[in-house]
Amino acid sequence: MNNREQLKKFFSLFHGNSRVLVVINADPDAISSAMAIKRLLWRKVKEVTISHFNKITRPDNLAMIEYTEPGLIALDEIDKKDFDAFVVVDSQPDHNPRFLEFDFDAIIDHHPVSCENAVHVDIRPEYGACATIMTEFIKSKKIKPSSKLAAALMLGIKTDTSDFTRQASLRDIRAFQFLYKFADKNIVTKVERAVLTQEDLDLVGHAIKKKKILNNRVFFHAGKILSPDALVVVADFFLTISRVNWSIISGIYEKQLIIIIRNDGLRKGAGNTAKQAFAMCGSAGGHKTMARAELEMKLVRREIRSSGAKNIEDWIISVINKTGGKKIE
Repeated sequence: MNNREQLKKFFSLFHGNSRVLVVINADPDAISSAMAIKRLLWRKVKEVTISHFNKITRPDNLAMIEYTEPGLIALDEIDKKDFDAFVVVDSQPDHNPRFLEFDFDAIIDHHPVSCENAVHVDIRPEYGACATIMTEFIKSKKIKPSSKLAAALMLGIKTDTSDFTRQASLRDIRAFQFLYKFADKNIVTKVERAVLTQEDLDLVGHAIKKKKILNNRVFFHAGKILSPDALVVVADFFLTISRVNWSIISGIYEKQLIIIIRNDGLRKGAGNTAKQAFAMCGSAGGHKTMARAELEMKLVRREIRSSGAKNIEDWIISVINKTGGKKIE
């Protein structure tokens, strides 16, 4: 089914009085994709609201919101009774328990297929970013995107493809080229420069001292953390070390164990590894080179006791070892 047919099916879900809620786990790709949904449905429905359930703390994400003005509203401030149509972009309903609060009319995503519970499902794992799908929709409808929307979609593509070095395709490159003509490049520059906080630097420094490198894999458990986003910074940083091909970073946040996984893309997929290793304790999955697990601590403690591991970090190492197939001494 081509983009025109997909859009026709998508538009058929709504009518002039529809009140549409787009629910996202906010990051640059999700935010920009939701903004594109809002633009596509302009004058076709009565209302489109973008809502997120995660706390947004990363400085680049905050900068993106400031400069592109997507109009995000926290999910806890939303009464779903005010809406009659629900859309999820850049995720699938089983990616987080908060998504399960809704019966979605449409799913538009680029992650591996894991949940197709919606009237309209458009999932394209071969795309590097959901923003690429949305850009193709905008292009097919001959819409001239605003400078802020184009900048947001550019950031979504750049972020999820790691500047076209991770899971990028020609589709992503063509979408970027199309957006470049319309985007406010100053927004892109400002957002990309807003990367680290002092807290991030402190955690990186602590991680450097306490890391474990075993068979070209870096492990670090941070204990209790103020923000899961800091773990992403550490995971990405450690993958820049020569001869390191996996980075597994964890921390405890609000009674959950957050695990961030990164790899070089040359070996077993990070997403499949995370799902196989940790899905028994919560949600886990992702792409070939990047993955995330959010696990209930009470279930993690039970697994640690039954496994005989000394602590959380040893348990993670053991589980990754079994899943990855290569023994870590």
